[in-house]
Amino acid sequence: MRFMVMVMATKESEAGDLPKPEEFAAMQTYNEELAKAGILLAAEGLAPTSQGARVNFSGDKRTVIDGPFTETKELVAGFSIIQVESLQAAIEWVKRTPNIFPNGEAQVEIRKVSEVEDFGDAFTPNPEIEKVKIK
Repeated sequence: MRFMVMVMATKESEAGDLPKPEEFAAMQTYNEELAKAGILLAAEGLAPTSQGARVNFSGDKRTVIDGPFTETKELVAGFSIIQVESLQAAIEWVKRTPNIFPNGEAQVEIRKVSEVEDFGDAFTPNPEIEKVKIK
């Protein structure tokens, strides 16, 4: 199973404050552990929402809203994707993450990535689309 591990934003991450060198080093060490265990598929930080946008959909209408966005507790500051055997295994790995957050307070959300087989009979593969490989 693949899981997306989302580090929720803080006021510091939204301000564009970067981690200290020793905090980067701690996260690099942790990510190296994940890689050595063969479970790390991706790990990225995200720029503050001031450098992003949202697109709202309402029927055929599309509305673009430029960042920044105010509800920090609802924003993602970074993510990783890991492949482990269960949610419990993902939780155990996430609990090992170094706490590099400014005041020691943070929230990390773990969500299973849906696989084609999770959709059962509701999903009918399109052979034309399957020919296209996204890299």
